[in-house]
Amino acid sequence: MNKLEKLEDFLRHSILFLYYGELFSKKQREYLELYFEENSSFSEIAKKYKITRQAVYDNIKRGIKQLDEYEEKLKIFEKEKELKNKLLFLKSNFTLENLEKIIEEFDYDENLE
Repeated sequence: MNKLEKLEDFLRHSILFLYYGELFSKKQREYLELYFEENSSFSEIAKKYKITRQAVYDNIKRGIKQLDEYEEKLKIFEKEKELKNKLLFLKSNFTLENLEKIIEEFDYDENLE
């Protein structure tokens, strides 16, 4: 994974944490907040909580895996991106026909759930 891919991965997980952060235990949430929101290193987090760097690494990696699992099951971030893209399309290509098409897609999606 190159630097750009690592950054994109970090940003994606930071966003997922905004959606799903409250689903974590208090301690796990604190580690993830420091990592994603305050950009703290594993060493800084370890020092703050008086635990090993390896323990922090394991907790962060477990948290990232859990974020991916939440998104895979709930798809909140994916659905929001899809909605935003549809609205942006509609904003720049507004016609009654396009509006009706998007409304039909929403009606269809609701019937699936």
